[in-house]
Amino acid sequence: MTSFGAIIIGDEILSGKRPDRHFPRVIATLAQRGLELKWCRIIGDDPALIVETLRQTLAGDDIVFCFGGIGATPDDHTRQCAAEAAGVPLVRHPGAVAEIEARFGAEAYPRRILMADLAQGSRIIPNPYNRVPGFSLGRHHFLPGFPQMAWPMMDWVLDTLYPGIRDQAPETEAAITVHDAMESPLLDLMNEFVQRYPDVRFSSLPHLGEEGERKVEFGVRGPRPLVTEAMNYLKAEVEKLGFRWTETETV
Repeated sequence: MTSFGAIIIGDEILSGKRPDRHFPRVIATLAQRGLELKWCRIIGDDPALIVETLRQTLAGDDIVFCFGGIGATPDDHTRQCAAEAAGVPLVRHPGAVAEIEARFGAEAYPRRILMADLAQGSRIIPNPYNRVPGFSLGRHHFLPGFPQMAWPMMDWVLDTLYPGIRDQAPETEAAITVHDAMESPLLDLMNEFVQRYPDVRFSSLPHLGEEGERKVEFGVRGPRPLVTEAMNYLKAEVEKLGFRWTETETV
């Protein structure tokens, strides 16, 4: 199964100056195709940190969307850091040059054209907003920080480069709330459950309800028949332990 990750770059996000909008969008975009986000990292405009992060993620097989820092201002480091992390030089990409020249003409020089300097071996990602492209390096796809540019570019990557990767997310999910309970008395049951049903994803979320009631929400995700079987087992075992449960609405 293919895994997806996201890297969101920007000091303004970590400082709270600008709210991040990419994380929920990536989740929604993947969900439309029956896919899920496995992980996300939000990091600042620190070249050393960007290089370290990309070295780690480039070494894996995940499909990764990276947002921000591909411009030509002094606080944009992603293009250079991607090249350093991949161990390749930064070179002027002919396709990126053609796109930028087509959009800006003579005004592309001497500054805008710097955005055509990409890690050697990169493939460009078309930008329908202003034709300044993003780029792909392996299974990493580098997009602008501006949502109006990045989001249609992300759609293009998924639909053009990975048209066959669809419907890998769990088919269904179910949840119950165990009332007047804490996680500790249920721990043996949880361990037994994950050993018995290794092919479903299990979660336990404790809550402090109204008037101090303690309760635990058990969630199960996976193929529909297996989720049904696993949830029936979970309900029966909860009852054996003397706890009351109710169905929990899932989103």
